Amino acid sequence: MTAEQTGQRVQEALDTLAGRGEAAVAEDLVRELMAFYGEGLARIVALLPAGALEAVLDDPAAAGLLVLHDLHPESVEARIGRALASVPEHPVRLLGFEAGSGTLRLRRDGDGGCGCGGTEQAAREAIESALGCHVPEVTAVELDRAPKLLQIGGRPPVGAEAR
Repeated sequence: MTAEQTGQRVQEALDTLAGRGEAAVAEDLVRELMAFYGEGLARIVALLPAGALEAVLDDPAAAGLLVLHDLHPESVEARIGRALASVPEHPVRLLGFEAGSGTLRLRRDGDGGCGCGGTEQAAREAIESALGCHVPEVTAVELDRAPKLLQIGGRPPVGAEAR
């Protein structure tokens, strides 16, 4: 189960309890459990030898837990790079990240130059999913396309009449 799926299930449970008028109790329960798990995870991280945490940073569930409890050792920029590297089938170039708004600007360079954009939605979904696990600070993604090159032939096509 991914962090997104878990978050969705927790939200659904909280909504159900809110419908019964028990939202405050449910939120207190979640807050206490998060604090307990966070403290335990912090102790585990502190006991690990130097470099041992590196092996789990590419795992979306483990990285998500570290980020959730503010224990991830990498900067936001490094986590953005790690997230984008996890979806090599959708190559993008980082144009910028505005921390205040949470907006990440990317340029998509790898759509073959045809301009048809058939995989734009798939690319966006894959990139946003990877970012959700590694960089929850990103709340919006602007995905620009590289300008298309105009292809000009060296001579008129065969069979074209000269005017």
